[in-house]
Amino acid sequence: MKAREEKLKHIISWADNNPDIHAVLLTSSLVNPFAPVDDFSDLDIELVFENLKEYETDKKWIYIFGDPVSMVEEDDSHFDGKHAMKMVLYADHVKVDFKLYQKSEFLKEVQEEKLPDDWDVGYKVLIDKDQLTKDLKPPTYQSVMIRKPTEQKFQQLMNDFWWDTTYVAKCLKREDLFYAKFMSEDVIRTDYLVPLIEWSIASFHDWKNITTNKHGRLFKKHLSAELWERAEATFSGSSIDDNWRALYASADLVHDLGTALAENLNFEYPHQQEEDIRKYLNEVQSM
Repeated sequence: MKAREEKLKHIISWADNNPDIHAVLLTSSLVNPFAPVDDFSDLDIELVFENLKEYETDKKWIYIFGDPVSMVEEDDSHFDGKHAMKMVLYADHVKVDFKLYQKSEFLKEVQEEKLPDDWDVGYKVLIDKDQLTKDLKPPTYQSVMIRKPTEQKFQQLMNDFWWDTTYVAKCLKREDLFYAKFMSEDVIRTDYLVPLIEWSIASFHDWKNITTNKHGRLFKKHLSAELWERAEATFSGSSIDDNWRALYASADLVHDLGTALAENLNFEYPHQQEEDIRKYLNEVQSM
């Protein structure tokens, strides 16, 4: 994206000629070899200041790089005093997430025994006027890789999934769509379906280094056409009947992925619990 490239050049030039800035890093997807990149990918810029507060409170410098359409600001109190954030969407559609570091806090992060996740996903030093990054460890990218679950974690996910389907069923019977959507999308999909699909994909690849990016962004790339179609079927519209259909589609997908994963890892699958909960779901639906 030409506009993003031009804005990055502008930021580097400005920082290079600004004596208040000691270092600049580019992080996240643009420097992560495992992340998908397209025209909508953000610029994630870290700026290291001698005096952070001046740039945290004064927003005039944000306008140097274009006209902001919208901006979200978070001061250092959100991050235990380590840094502040200014996330800016510009009129040219380029979104820049500026992370603002006080020099002393940046050096503390550099000296950590383990590379913080924000850097382990990938970074590129654009400017370093005082060799602040000389001890910065190289990224391992392990923080974004899918890890094999323990049996306790697998059993907990299975137990929680089947338990929470009962809330969806009750809500659908009450025609309480908002609560049903909260449970099915915010809880069941995010906390159970996504991790289970991630584990399944990793098991297909013998648990070697593999990532599906955040919240299943690369699921379609890694799933078979049949499994992708079944994953799509877990989404629903606004009708109660459609939500019942999606609930059962989720249950069927969890059964097939869960039993296969249990076999792969030599874990126990909770067959009796599933049978009991399915009986409950059917009874509630037919009430």
